[in-house]
Amino acid sequence: MPVERNIQVITAPSILGLRPTGVENLASTLLSNGLIRTIRAEQPTIEVPTLNHLYNERRTTGSILNAEAIKNFSVALSEIIQAQVSKEKFLLVLGGDCSILIGVMLALKSKGSYGLFFVDGHADFYDAETSITGEAADMDLGLVTGRGPDILTNVNGVSPYVKDQNVVHLGQRDVEETIRYNSPDIRNTKIACFDVSFIREHGVEATIDAIEKRLRGLALDGYWIHFDTDVIEHESNPAVDYPLPGGLSIKECETLLTNLITNYNIIGMTLTIYNPTLDAEGKVAQILINLMGKVLH
Repeated sequence: MPVERNIQVITAPSILGLRPTGVENLASTLLSNGLIRTIRAEQPTIEVPTLNHLYNERRTTGSILNAEAIKNFSVALSEIIQAQVSKEKFLLVLGGDCSILIGVMLALKSKGSYGLFFVDGHADFYDAETSITGEAADMDLGLVTGRGPDILTNVNGVSPYVKDQNVVHLGQRDVEETIRYNSPDIRNTKIACFDVSFIREHGVEATIDAIEKRLRGLALDGYWIHFDTDVIEHESNPAVDYPLPGGLSIKECETLLTNLITNYNIIGMTLTIYNPTLDAEGKVAQILINLMGKVLH
């Protein structure tokens, strides 16, 4: 029997960690195409005011673009997340770019000890000093695990927001690219990594079993899922700014997310990176809406 969830939708359409290319319209597009009805969210949507007007593409060597604005937006998002976590709701936070994860994990750190399922086609583990873009969306996993400048990694003096051993990365397929651009390798940390090759070779069910073995014995208050839509195979989802060949099928994503939500105390999920300007016919929007409807019930 389907589980009725008290779903709270929060819109956080920030592009400060990427560029104003269209991801700022992720939330409005999904909402206007029936997301609320599909997932049966009865609570009024909470809108986090953006600071997108402060976006600045200028970068000095070694800095993160818009770091001050990202910090301020993250603090505002964090305060909203903190207030909602206490109300026994499942939080669905619609981006925006991946840097919104900073505010989420900052909030959860203040509430206890939480783990993170990071479902993304990219590692998002670049170093702020050597990143060729300076975009926080290229390094959000690094930032929330305490790697990078204090302005984003140590807000309120609580770095790291999530410990390496409490993180599971799923679906990476940019290993060659990270080597080419000198990104630190997440496989050299205590983060559990199940890349797209592992999932494809062993299957989603076996991957779920491997995750269970990896997390066994951890005493955590709950988990968050970060779902970057670029983990989906390019053929089904070309509406992303940094496309990669290959990826997980829609069915694999559905099975993976459903298992995580069923088997773990998932507090909520971020949905990021879908760019409606690259989806003129709205096909990807409907795929994402249908996917959320299936995994949240």
